Amino acid sequence: MHPIQKFILEGEHQQQDFKFAINDSAKIAITLSAFANTDGGRLLIGVKDNGRIAGVRTDEEFYMIEAASQMYCSPEVYFEAKEWDVDGKMVMEVWVPPSKVRPHKAKQPDGQWLAYTRRDDENILASPVHLELWKGRIKPKGELWEYTEREKLLLNALRNEPMTINQIGKLVDLNRHKVINLIARLVAWEVVQMEVAEGRYRFRA
Repeated sequence: MHPIQKFILEGEHQQQDFKFAINDSAKIAITLSAFANTDGGRLLIGVKDNGRIAGVRTDEEFYMIEAASQMYCSPEVYFEAKEWDVDGKMVMEVWVPPSKVRPHKAKQPDGQWLAYTRRDDENILASPVHLELWKGRIKPKGELWEYTEREKLLLNALRNEPMTINQIGKLVDLNRHKVINLIARLVAWEVVQMEVAEGRYRFRA
């Protein structure tokens, strides 16, 4: 079986996305950003959502991907591209490795630069906790932490049900910046987990 056909059998998932064609570099920049900010991923261009191979003109697609990486991602997202002939139809495989310089942000139509993550087969706007973790100031190990009544209250609450950043702020009576920093530390130390539903992040102990 052709390598591309093996990939297609996996379907779309956290590290794989299908695109019939690239018509908008700005839109594909979101996928590049999400892959780079998460675990990396493979983009198969010339493949429909249902897995059917349609084929593309790879020179044009490469130009669109390059423009997305260089003009609509900040910092630029590194990628590798390879052309495959599958039964006479050309498919472009674009591989984006996980980045060490997160966050990569994608330019929006209104001029904003926003970072995305990849969850299952979706690109999701990164949470403020992601942005705090990506600053690299929080060490996952070897850092002392004062366990106060506030942290005890929070962890007990998060064991019962997941909460949003705003809900946590009201519970522990901290401003948004301090809540984000606290949750980022707990996530880095694997005390708290992030979960997302319908594009909304919640946190659970």
